[in-house]
Amino acid sequence: MTHNTPFSYEAPDRLKDQPEDSVVVQQAAELIAAAQMDIEAEADSVQITTEKRPERQRRIFASVTIPQPVERVWQVITDYEHLADFIPSMTSSKLLPNSEGRIRLEQVGTQCFLKVRFCARVVLDMTEKFPHELGFAMQDGDFKIFEGCWKLQPSDDAQSTHLFYDLSVKAPRAIPASLIERHLCRNLTLNLLAIRHRALELAT
Repeated sequence: MTHNTPFSYEAPDRLKDQPEDSVVVQQAAELIAAAQMDIEAEADSVQITTEKRPERQRRIFASVTIPQPVERVWQVITDYEHLADFIPSMTSSKLLPNSEGRIRLEQVGTQCFLKVRFCARVVLDMTEKFPHELGFAMQDGDFKIFEGCWKLQPSDDAQSTHLFYDLSVKAPRAIPASLIERHLCRNLTLNLLAIRHRALELAT
């Protein structure tokens, strides 16, 4: 199943109050249409597919191409304590000390389900295989299952990176699996675009 995330843009109230035949409104409408096309074009660059699995599980695959070398993209996705600075759905991300010497990461995300704000927490053990794979597995948290990996594949000229995300997830029983799937797919689109933007910012 492939998901295309809808985007919308609404004119500010101050523009809506202008007369319909005013030049301001016409120019604003043209700018809005252009912005809408840019956003939709960018969203289309993210590919997402889902797979239904037994016992309410889902497997979600996502990918995007980033015009930066693998090392730059790796730098972005392993900047663990600053992920919440640019990932839209993430409210906090911090490393946790542990006696096992592992990279243990606590992340909290916020999302609205059925008009109720749902705050999800996961504690992930990260496995780094620089610079091509970053695995994660939930050790504690609000999901039954939350594990997978990032994979980074360089382009033929090594100037771009094909970034892949593979997630296996099982929702809490209180939330329908289809609802979790839909919102995770939407968030993944935004998150992958945010990672691409961050990589481009670091290059400037």
